[in-house]
Amino acid sequence: MLVTWDASYRRDVIALWNEAAVKDGYKELTEQSFDGIFAGNRYFDKDGTFLLLANDKVIGFACGCTGDDLPLGDVAGYITCIVLASGFDTDDNYLMLLTALEDRFKQLGKKQADILFFNPMLLPWYIPDTPQHEHNNAPGIPVDSKLYTFLLGAGYFERAKQCAMYLHLSAFAMPEEYSVKEAKASAQGYTIDMFDPGKHAGVEDMLEGFGNPLWQKEIGASTANGVPVVIAAYQGKTIGFAGPVIRQANGRGYFAGIGVLPEHEGHGLGSLLFYKLCEAFQEIGTEYMSLFTGMSNPAIRIYERAGFQTVKLFAVMRREFA
Repeated sequence: MLVTWDASYRRDVIALWNEAAVKDGYKELTEQSFDGIFAGNRYFDKDGTFLLLANDKVIGFACGCTGDDLPLGDVAGYITCIVLASGFDTDDNYLMLLTALEDRFKQLGKKQADILFFNPMLLPWYIPDTPQHEHNNAPGIPVDSKLYTFLLGAGYFERAKQCAMYLHLSAFAMPEEYSVKEAKASAQGYTIDMFDPGKHAGVEDMLEGFGNPLWQKEIGASTANGVPVVIAAYQGKTIGFAGPVIRQANGRGYFAGIGVLPEHEGHGLGSLLFYKLCEAFQEIGTEYMSLFTGMSNPAIRIYERAGFQTVKLFAVMRREFA
């Protein structure tokens, strides 16, 4: 039997997650973290959250979310997860839960279903072959999961692969190329430094130029509130960033992104920003860093030169409704 969200099954859903979802590398849920990710999230939709029951036992859980203020939110519904218990993870059960999600999106006037990193329900996962080091957000569907294979067969197409990358910062050393590139950039009028509102202007203009709402929100808030951010400046005007520099309680270096405005590319600023960020994390006792990037993103070479390795692949997927 398929029903919409009923809070009386909350503990059963958490038990299902901790039995089934953790097999794909997701972090276990507690009642507190379940509320933080799902039920207490401002985008939680009880009519877009479904339970599959067998003899009043939860054997399946699916959650989607929508919001016109989200990227693509005017046309897309986001699929957060579809989880089925072992022995019940059949194509028919996946299809039942997927159809329920899609029907809810259609009911709300959405034209497509998306699985991507803009989803505001952040699913933490464990980085393979580490002492439970974790990343705060799954940017898509793990490509080694049964759900990924099912979605391909259900008409979803893969828009991109996201490489999840990792580095234990004890292994980081500033690359020899840094000093050479920094001197060359300096001769061309560029500086790499920590953001200082007394010295650097133009943060809002820079962020507007990227057109990335997540960067506008996170980097804008960080620079406004005194959270350290590594920036590139040209004659005092901010034209690139990396950060923010935040050590999370689990020892991870939080990373929102790295960017250089197109008109200032070609001067090695991206690598300078990222190396400086890694050094800044080291200086505050950060244990490790993790991030994700598109497989075709040239920035992946910067991360690799800093010592990062790809540890997991996720798929960004979509299906457009007829």
